[in-house]
Amino acid sequence: MITDGVGMRYAEPGDAAALADVLARNRAYMAPFEPWRSEVFYTEAGQRARIEGLLAECGAGRLHPYVITDAATDAPIGMINLGNVSLGPFRSGGVGYWLDQAHTGRGVATAALREVCRIARDDLRLHRVEASTLVDNPASQRVLAKAGFGRIGLAPGYLHINGAWRDHVLFQRLLGDDPPL
Repeated sequence: MITDGVGMRYAEPGDAAALADVLARNRAYMAPFEPWRSEVFYTEAGQRARIEGLLAECGAGRLHPYVITDAATDAPIGMINLGNVSLGPFRSGGVGYWLDQAHTGRGVATAALREVCRIARDDLRLHRVEASTLVDNPASQRVLAKAGFGRIGLAPGYLHINGAWRDHVLFQRLLGDDPPL
């Protein structure tokens, strides 16, 4: 359990139907923060294909996809991915997350970010984790700050979100000073 009533575990193909349901319910809520998605994305088949693709990258160690779950039912209420994992002298990864609107404002995303950073430090021996948010997404910026991330800059036209290239604020969290393996 990462916080009261909330767990986190690796994503699996069996999560496809539940994730499709949560994403479809939250489609309008998440639209301002997401890239364009096809209709298939919001279906069980679309989510199964997406999860299988994520898990295929997992085998190379470059991506670690987790579902955030209701601890009582193990039903997904969001996702958090640690991706673009680079080892050697860089030892870094990037994090992205989303959460069912019904579970926002209760520290769930902050707890998930802290847990991913713990995994990145203790299990993957990464030195840093980076994240970005839209300039006009103060809620996500507060989540990152509460999880120990600091602002490091502005990236103009960083991602194509909601139909246009959008500026993003960049953040990082340094995890430790251990030398690379």
